[in-house]
Amino acid sequence: MSSSSVRLELAVIGAGIAGLACAGALQQAGHRVQLFEKSRGPGGRMSTRRDEAAGWQCDHGAQYFTARDPDFRAELQRWLAAGAAALWTPRLSVIGEADRHRREAGLERFVGLPRMTAPARLLAVELALNTGCTITALQREPGGWRLRSAEQGLLAARFDALLLALPAPQAGALLRTAAQEELAALADSVRMRGCWALMLRYPAALALPFDAAFVNSGPLRWLARDSSKPGRETAVGAAPETWLLHAEAEWSEARLEWPADAVVAELLQAFAALGAPAPAAWTAQRWRYADTQAALSLGSVWRAEAGLGLCGDWLNGGKVEGAWLSGRALARQLLG
Repeated sequence: MSSSSVRLELAVIGAGIAGLACAGALQQAGHRVQLFEKSRGPGGRMSTRRDEAAGWQCDHGAQYFTARDPDFRAELQRWLAAGAAALWTPRLSVIGEADRHRREAGLERFVGLPRMTAPARLLAVELALNTGCTITALQREPGGWRLRSAEQGLLAARFDALLLALPAPQAGALLRTAAQEELAALADSVRMRGCWALMLRYPAALALPFDAAFVNSGPLRWLARDSSKPGRETAVGAAPETWLLHAEAEWSEARLEWPADAVVAELLQAFAALGAPAPAAWTAQRWRYADTQAALSLGSVWRAEAGLGLCGDWLNGGKVEGAWLSGRALARQLLG
């Protein structure tokens, strides 16, 4: 398939950072792109839980991102200029075995502004985004690819190529519906792990000596005073103090099917051991595909003969920066 002289009809499945980066580059190159996302909005794991009636919000997926690659640093400058991101400088601690966390001198941490979803929403502004659309099967016909969704059945549109920007297990399951066994096997070779996230509300600031911490023992692995991130104090008015707890991956995997109350009891006990009081309220979130154990370094995958491509952080070392670079790499492969 050559894209040099033909305006292609393209579908990107998944509106996380990888899918948004890929779709944006392809649309900028002159192709017609539709994005399909099962959630209510874009962002994937760059997520924020909000309750406007109760006056609180909390980033419960990706907590921050870094920028090392020159291309991603240039993109970050666009986000900063648009007011969609800001530098976060928390009082950061390492609790437990300090040598298990490698400190990088001068490392900058950035967050979305006023919430983690902001960069994704900026990327999605000019894209044709279909939310609340869960793609369940891929179907190849003489006129191109078609998609089946849980909500609408077989969609009428036909596409010259499909680009999957999904967690590896979801990508593998979809590829098997189209008998794409080689790509499905690649996705199956990656292990993605779950994570329990716990969002806590307090009526006043906690007297803890840190705003964020890596934890190297027990069920916890990350703590963050979400209220310490820039812009949060004005995002929802006089917001209460909010904290985010992420559980350790293997601990979470062993408890993915547990009721939330049982999981929360153990996590609150671990937080209390660090000096935190009981919260006024809590909300739990179970992420089935939170991180990738030994992410691949392929960047992205494109099969021109099939009109199929894969991108995502699991193909490019993990993390937000890896996801954005993977999406752009897939777009370049298709355009090449």
